[in-house]
Amino acid sequence: MIEKLEGFEKWLLLAGFRDVKLENIDKFFAEVKARADSACVQFFDSLLIAGSDHLRFATLNSLNAFKNKLNISNSLAMETLLYASAQHQIKDAVKLLGIKPNSTHVALVVLAETQNQADAVLEAVSRLLNAERDDSVLEFSDEKVAGLKRLFHISELELEAKTERRGAEKQVLLDLVIEHMALLATER
Repeated sequence: MIEKLEGFEKWLLLAGFRDVKLENIDKFFAEVKARADSACVQFFDSLLIAGSDHLRFATLNSLNAFKNKLNISNSLAMETLLYASAQHQIKDAVKLLGIKPNSTHVALVVLAETQNQADAVLEAVSRLLNAERDDSVLEFSDEKVAGLKRLFHISELELEAKTERRGAEKQVLLDLVIEHMALLATER
């Protein structure tokens, strides 16, 4: 998925990868940084990503934090990770949602000045990962529900209280995840 973020003059690209095998994660990050030019690049363990809206809202919150000088980190990429995990501490955000050597399903966020730059970063990352491009790893599957409830401290009671009709639990959980991310901004 790629879209122009009006009001920020940036292009947001979201992508997913399956069957990732990272032998040397530090080397991987260094190679990505060398190829990213001025684009902002962040990776997430997609097993705790509640769909593309989760990453889109985390990115928009981080852009607004920088715009309003309310950012915690000095990096837009790290700020996006903080919002996506609803954490104040970078080490906690990395521990919860960052990729690790054993991460096999990876989500990618690229914020670029142009669509061509975003596409070039995606192509470079795809070559470096040497994994199957599969955006379905971003989707909010049933397997992610328990982990997301744990990550965002959402109880069954809270979920039930906000669910008005049967079958809407995942949408309500996504709404609660986004709400928790938005609350992070009010706590600054």
